[in-house]
Amino acid sequence: MATPHIDAKEGSFAQTVLMPGDPLRSKFIAETFLEHPVLVNNVRGVQGYTGSYRGKRVSVMASGMGMPSIGIYSYELFHFFGVENIIRVGSAGAISKDLKLYDVVLAQGACTDSDYARQFSLSGSFAPIADFSLLERAAELARKQKIPVAVGNVLSSDRFYDDSSSTLNWNKMGVLAVEMETAALYLNAARAGKRALSILTVSDSLVSGEETSARERERGFETMIKLALEVAP
Repeated sequence: MATPHIDAKEGSFAQTVLMPGDPLRSKFIAETFLEHPVLVNNVRGVQGYTGSYRGKRVSVMASGMGMPSIGIYSYELFHFFGVENIIRVGSAGAISKDLKLYDVVLAQGACTDSDYARQFSLSGSFAPIADFSLLERAAELARKQKIPVAVGNVLSSDRFYDDSSSTLNWNKMGVLAVEMETAALYLNAARAGKRALSILTVSDSLVSGEETSARERERGFETMIKLALEVAP
C-alpha cells in the first residue's frame, strides 16, 4: 500500500517503530543493531527498515525535522500501516544546568509553542504526554542497567533559531530540554489511541554553550538507542 509519503507493502512495518529524525541515523541504527534489516520505504530518501532485535520484530524510520514532518510520518504509520508504538530517539538541547552532553532524557510530557493541537478543535489546552507503560518500562530498564536518566517535561518548539532568545525561560517551570518533534508525536498517538515515547540524548546545552558535531550525534547515541530497543514491546 502507499500513502503520499510512505510506499511499503502491507505488514512491512513492525508494530513498534523507532523514529530518529535523521535518515542517516535510521540507516545506522538498522545496520548496526538490527538483525537482517530490510529497506521497506525510501520515499523522499526517508529510509524505513524492518529487522529483529533479540527475537523481537522492530522497525526504524526517520521522521525528518520538526512537528509538521513527524506529524505526517507518525500519522501515516499509526493509521495506515498498523503501527501501535512509536519511540522517538532524538537529540535535544539542554536548558537545565543539571544536564550534560550525552545525558538521556525520558520525555514524560511535551510543552510546545506550536499550534499543532488547534486542529483537534479543543476548547482548552491539551497536555501531550508519553504512554505510561512505555515510560515506566524505560525508567525501570534504565535503573536496572544503571543508566542515569532525567524524567520530565521537554519543550517542542517550532523554531530552531529563536530571535526572541526566550527558550531558557521554560526552565523556570522545570522544563529540561528543547527539541522539535515530541509534542506532535504525543498528540497523534493520543488521537489514534496508540502509544508513544520520546527518549532523547542531550546534543548541546543552551546553558553552557557546549555542543556535539553532526557525526558525533549520528554515532554517539548508542545508550539511548539500546534502551529504546529494549523498551520496544
